[in-house]
Amino acid sequence: MTTLAKGTFDVTLAQAPAAEGTEAAKLGRMSIRKQFHGDLEGSSLGEMLAVRTALPGSAGYVAMERVEGRLAGRNGSFALMHMGEMNRGQQRLTVQVVPDSGTGELTGISGLLSIEIKDGHHFYEFSYQLPAQP
Repeated sequence: MTTLAKGTFDVTLAQAPAAEGTEAAKLGRMSIRKQFHGDLEGSSLGEMLAVRTALPGSAGYVAMERVEGRLAGRNGSFALMHMGEMNRGQQRLTVQVVPDSGTGELTGISGLLSIEIKDGHHFYEFSYQLPAQP
């Protein structure tokens, strides 16, 4: 059964140096720290790689983050993978749970997370599935 979790999150992004030997690729690299509030209570740490193009409004990014917290009364962690694209101003973002990344009481979790930014505030909707508790 699919469940929908909603809430907000605070995010801190910090520039990080390129990995040694990759400077010529001109990738933007950032560390990610998030604090989730609402149906998902917890925090995450991650990294993002991004590329901006010469054409304004076109870019891409990928990111991985590990979320640790409480969801539906269960404690544990899971990893999220992001793929974001801006194609001449048109945005597309996919954020999904990495298969088999759940730990603790969140073992077996799967799902998709959507992000919306309004007036500088970040909102999430997390459509997920968890196996029945024994």
